[in-house]
Parts: sequence; structure tokens; C-alpha cells
Amino acid sequence: MSTKAYIVPLDPQNPVSSVAPSIDTAALWAKLPPSQKLTKVGSSYLFYGTPGRDVAALASLGEGFANKTGNECRERVRKAVGSGVKKVKAFGEGISEAIVDISQDPHAAAVAAHLALYDFTLKTSPPSAFDPRGKEPAPEKLRITASGSSPEFDRGVVYATAQNFARTLMELPANIVTPTAFTERAKAEFQGINNVEIFVRDEDWAAEKGMRTFLSVTKGTNEPAKFLEIHYRGAPSPDDQPLAFVGKGITFDSGGISLKPGAGMKLMRGDMGGAATVVASMLAIAKLQLPINAVAVTPLCENLPGPSANKPGDVVYAMNGKSVEIDNTDAEGRLVLADALYYASTQFKPHTVIDVATLTGAMDVALGDVYSGVFTTSDKLWEQLHAAGEVEYDRFWRMPLDEDYGPQINSSNADLCNTGGRPGGACTAALFLKSFVDGIEAKDGAEATVRWAHLDIAGAMEFTRPTAYQEKGMTGRPVRALVEFARRLSGVQA
Repeated sequence: MSTKAYIVPLDPQNPVSSVAPSIDTAALWAKLPPSQKLTKVGSSYLFYGTPGRDVAALASLGEGFANKTGNECRERVRKAVGSGVKKVKAFGEGISEAIVDISQDPHAAAVAAHLALYDFTLKTSPPSAFDPRGKEPAPEKLRITASGSSPEFDRGVVYATAQNFARTLMELPANIVTPTAFTERAKAEFQGINNVEIFVRDEDWAAEKGMRTFLSVTKGTNEPAKFLEIHYRGAPSPDDQPLAFVGKGITFDSGGISLKPGAGMKLMRGDMGGAATVVASMLAIAKLQLPINAVAVTPLCENLPGPSANKPGDVVYAMNGKSVEIDNTDAEGRLVLADALYYASTQFKPHTVIDVATLTGAMDVALGDVYSGVFTTSDKLWEQLHAAGEVEYDRFWRMPLDEDYGPQINSSNADLCNTGGRPGGACTAALFLKSFVDGIEAKDGAEATVRWAHLDIAGAMEFTRPTAYQEKGMTGRPVRALVEFARRLSGVQA
């Protein structure tokens, strides 16, 4: 007889749930030891040997839950469900199914359960689901199911599994996720999804397009660069203007000639986090079949100090014709994004462009792993991103995009310099990128034709400490916020 686990988020003032007729949650709550009264949000306790040999993980929604609404309520549900799943996961062998009480918030419960269940490992015993040698996926150790049928739960599963896909891409080492392997994994994930078209471009194509800043970064490695392009056409008309995502895809960043310190350099396997998150966001948008058109482009390459690598002081001419001095080869992300932003904004004529990048250490210093930094030319776009981030607790903080930072990057012998010194490092990086987005400047009295936002996720890319519903490691953020932004943009109701 298989053992089931029930994940039950409960209000301490009214610890009643009907998730399992055989489990009296109020009676179990009354049996809690004095030291385990579960008043704190996300605290949980595991009961063994309930009727039918099942296990119940009671998780607290915190005192005063009945008075909470909206985003705070959702986050409490996420913390409670995530804590319960972690308790069951730590129980070990013997439990094959975890049934989640979704009565409080089906979407939030689904998100938390699937994020909390995720554990990345390449250990071979027991077999890892992430082993790249595996021809068949490893069997699920624990299956998450809902306490009832709910479209909102199903949608939450899509949000969470997309984020987990981004986490996997970021966690896998750079010898496994090369630019070529990244594109192959992306194609495999989109297999069989309607309204999707994928193009994988090579270096010759990029050279024909004049993507010299992008190609300059890949000169130090023998690994071929790729330019991945994903189209999703879900709008009523295929000619409707798309939403465009651009993701930084440095599959390993050593810093090039401006070599990074060796300590912690292995973290730079995640420097393609921007590419991972925009591809994963597109995956969720396509799975949900949202009624919008969207396109994602990701320039993918390594940044290594080979004999042909960029040298400090080199000058290259970007796709839009601007000259760029490479003051520091470790500021390579803005070089690959420059050509990708210009290509996306001119080729597809989008109404909105959002680029995502693990771009600057300055952003990590400023915001840590709590917020992703946003630089944008549009107040309305900021409001929409902010609202989506708050709903998913995948939060953003607006940063200054001000021309007064300009002298730091436009006072060299070229039109632009790829670094502006330590002061305002994230701000000068964003201002650099702004120069390559076509259509964001108002002309001849007309409004700008493109809204643009730059998301610097250098801090948000990794959790250095576990949260209630995620372990330490690569986060896959801000996938959920971007999918929620796209869903709201499409007009699909919650």
C-alpha cells in the first residue's frame, strides 16, 4: 500500500481543511507540541501514521491570515505550501504522491509546490533527472497533485515548470550547456507546441548582419557562437506587433583578457541567465497559448581569454554603425546585447522590447537577491512590470535611466565606451544599451514607437540562502513575472 502525503496550509485561528476526509486537521493541530504552535508563516509540522498510513504536513498561513488579501495572501500560501512540500521531500523514500490543498489559492499553491520540489543534482546515485547522458527521464520521486480540479492550478504548474527549466539551464555546467547545446535543449522543450517557429543562426549569419560587437566577444573561444530566435504567433492576426524579449546568453564568462578572480568563477555558468529566463518565459507563453505575438532572441557565446580575444582598448563597430571602445573585456554582456537589441527592434517592429541580463555586479551590490533592477523609458511599462512582479512575488525595483550618466560612457575616442567606471555601474550599462534600441526616442513631435525595459538580474540570479519554497542556487527569475506580464498584456483574465 503506497503512502500519500497531504500538504495542508492552515490558518492558526481556524485550522480546518477537508483535503482528506480521513484527516481531522483541527484535531492534529491541537496535538502540536507546545514548541511547535506554528504561528509563523511557513512553519510546518509533519504527522506520521494518520488514518490509512498517510502523512500530513500541516503548514501555517500565519497569524492574522483571515484579514489578509491580495498579494500578501498569495505569498503566505506560497510559503506555507512550499514549507510543507520541503517537509515531505525530506521524509525520504516511501511517499510517491503529495496532494496539495489548493482551496486558498490554486495558482500560488501550484507554483510553490513545484518550485519547492525542485532539487538540482548531477550525483549518479540515485539516478539524477538532470543527467545529460540519460536517454529516458529519471522517474519522478514525488508526484504533486491538486486536491481538486482547477485551471488556475494547471496554469501555476506551467509558470513553475518554466522557471524550473530556466533554473536547470543556469545550473548545468558550461561544458554541458554550450551555445549549441542550449539551442538543442530549447528546441526539444518547444517540440509539439502550436504556433512556434525556431531559428538557430550561426556566426556567418551574424557576420552578414553586421553583428560585430556580438561576434567580438566569441573570438577567444573555439566554441561556435549561436543566435537563437524563437517566434510565437498566438494573436488573432500574425501581423500584430509582437512583444520582444532579448536575453544575454554568455554560457560561460571568464571575463576574457580582463580575467575575473578564480574564487567563485564557476558561478559564471549562469551568465546566460537572461537567455534562460526569456526562453523559459516564451515556453510558458506558448504552452498557455496566450493570444499575443511574441519573439525572443538570445545571442549565445563564451567569453574566454584566447589568443584572438578582445583586448582592452579595441574599437568595434556595432550593427547600428556606432563605434564602441572595449575598455574592459569583462563588460561583454552589453556588447552581445547591443546587436541583439538593434536586430530585434528593427527586424520585428515590436511594440515593447524587454531585455534580461545578468549584467553588472553593481546591481548585485545595490539590490542583492531580493529584487531585479528595471531601467525603462516608459512609466506605463514600469507600472505593468511592477504589478506582475508583485502578484508573483518575483519583484522589481525601478532604477534611474538618466542621461547625466552619459559622460561616463561617451567621453572616449569612440561613440561609446563599454564601461563607465565603478560609480553607477548598473546605470551606465543600461544607458549604453539604450543607444541600440530603435524607436524609443520621440521624433518630429510624434511619440516613441517602442517601449523598452532593461532588467538587470545579476543579484536575483542566485539565492545564497534557501527560501520557504526555493532551495539555494540558481533561481530562474524573473520567469514568473515575465509570464504574468505577458498574460496581462494579452488580456487573458485571471
